[in-house]
Amino acid sequence: MAKQLIKNIKGLVLAGENFPRFLKGEEMKNLPILENAYVAKEDGVIIGYGRMDEWEGMIDWRDVEIIDAENQYVLPAFCDSHTHLVFAKSREEEFVDRIKGLTYEEIAAKGGGILNSAGRLSEMTEEELFEAAKDRLNLVLSYGTGAIEIKSGYGLSTEAEIKILRVIKRLKEESPIEIKATFLGAHAFPKEYKENHRGYIDQIINEMLPAIAAENLADYIDVFCERNYFSVEEMEEILQAGARFGLRPKVHVNQFSIMGGIQKALELNALSVDHLEEISDEDIAALKNSDCMATLLPSCSHFISIPFAQGRRMIDEGLAVALASDFNPGTTPTGNLQVVLSLACIKMKMTPAEAINALTINAAYAMGLEDTHGTITVGKRTPLLITKEIPNLSYLPYAFGDNHVDKVIH
Repeated sequence: MAKQLIKNIKGLVLAGENFPRFLKGEEMKNLPILENAYVAKEDGVIIGYGRMDEWEGMIDWRDVEIIDAENQYVLPAFCDSHTHLVFAKSREEEFVDRIKGLTYEEIAAKGGGILNSAGRLSEMTEEELFEAAKDRLNLVLSYGTGAIEIKSGYGLSTEAEIKILRVIKRLKEESPIEIKATFLGAHAFPKEYKENHRGYIDQIINEMLPAIAAENLADYIDVFCERNYFSVEEMEEILQAGARFGLRPKVHVNQFSIMGGIQKALELNALSVDHLEEISDEDIAALKNSDCMATLLPSCSHFISIPFAQGRRMIDEGLAVALASDFNPGTTPTGNLQVVLSLACIKMKMTPAEAINALTINAAYAMGLEDTHGTITVGKRTPLLITKEIPNLSYLPYAFGDNHVDKVIH
């Protein structure tokens, strides 16, 4: 591959050496921007950057592809650390139910929600799932995503969960970006196990996990710890079983209720705790003293009209915060992280700098990619996002609804 040089950059964002693994609290306010800059890559690896008046003689520029980014910004491409991108069909009928006043839990009780998606997925072939997921992936790439985590969880049987994870594995092999796979068999209890939780948990532990490990299909394990879904005790048993197969937890907690799931997830070495629309003083104190990333999903709150996570409070209390899309057919049918960026600023009172840090360096950490993604650092493989011509970075969340991405260099 020829070298690539992006020159005349209006502002090169998050370029530097010796960044911490993630930013927390006051650190999230700092967003370094190098003006009138260049950055160079070779074979996908960043090999240099700096001011335009310093670039001559720094690198051998023979056989180089040159991109002129005058009046444009260059950032590390966004990392989306929480998605459910592999699914069967959309669920717009539930959208109408919510407009009519039904809650998420009421829709689930009448056969909608996760069980609806699981039923539809069982009717699709692996190839059909792959083609649909590939189209969605290409769409989110056009919005600036440069790495993505994808969960299973719409299978709820050994055969169907394996099918989803095989699709994710194929996406990994064929996509230009880094993809992480998370096993979420504990997303809901299938109808036939509604009164037999023990039976389904045994299936997860004794059938699904060994089969997943045999094909090396997952990087992480997740549980939906919530009332009417999986209890803290059930989550603990499943996550401990996953740990025996080398799967670190990234878990759904505190979406609708506070059950002690955050503290238990921290005990079990969770990399991230996600949702957190409900949170207590005890939860915040526990997170403050941990290396676990608090991952917030504002587009989910927006779409199903539940409270937004207290992003402003969490940062002011010294926490590390990441943002993600939660792209899924039921509660967040978009993977556009520019929308997430705007909602974080508008609804959670995060500054543009904090929100960009939450979608880059902190989101990379929440995926286990802090060594390769999230900052523009020599030796990293960070994909680069080139904006369209914009007046400043605050314009990204300000002009919501527009696609401000010109291109992404993978």
